[in-house]
Amino acid sequence: MKLIGTPTSPYVRKVRIVLAEKKMEYEFIVDAPSQEGSRVPLLNPLGRIPVLLLDEETPIYDSRVIVEHIDNVTPNNKLLPGPNRERTEIKRWEALADGLCDAAVAILLESRRPKKEQSASWIQRQRDVVTRSLAALEVQVGEKAFCTGMHFSLADIAVGTALGYLCFRFPEITWQENHPNLSRLHDKLMQRPSFIDTVPHD
Repeated sequence: MKLIGTPTSPYVRKVRIVLAEKKMEYEFIVDAPSQEGSRVPLLNPLGRIPVLLLDEETPIYDSRVIVEHIDNVTPNNKLLPGPNRERTEIKRWEALADGLCDAAVAILLESRRPKKEQSASWIQRQRDVVTRSLAALEVQVGEKAFCTGMHFSLADIAVGTALGYLCFRFPEITWQENHPNLSRLHDKLMQRPSFIDTVPHD
């Protein structure tokens, strides 16, 4: 099994954390879709990472599909329950965390364009998404040990990955100051080897 992506992608990190928590062996192939000669567009018509190549070379994408597949094929350390209300709740957490990442990535990409081509209003709209998402996550985490209560799940992986991406790419967004519940959760997650070993870096 091969995972294709980059160490800096929050979506790739989410998958890597799931693989680590499930204690699954895999080969990590670093490949950015933006690089000339990238294999990613050949494996995923959308040209996005991550892509998981199964042993028979069948590609799976995107991150939400990949992590659900991984959890379904391995019985240990279940991160998602069976089809029920709790599963829907966890997937909702994941959708919100991934949406936060979507907005943050959009800001980063827009800021890398030539200054005269950048849209300040577009960047502000994405920043508003980040702000609202952090506020919603803060309230929903509350004083719980983990996102959905007492048990670690995919919800925590998704939220922890999103917060880690903000720390990595947007250190000027001091979200910890105004979101103590999220800060506490992030600190707890960063004690897990799966999070420590996948901290993004350039």
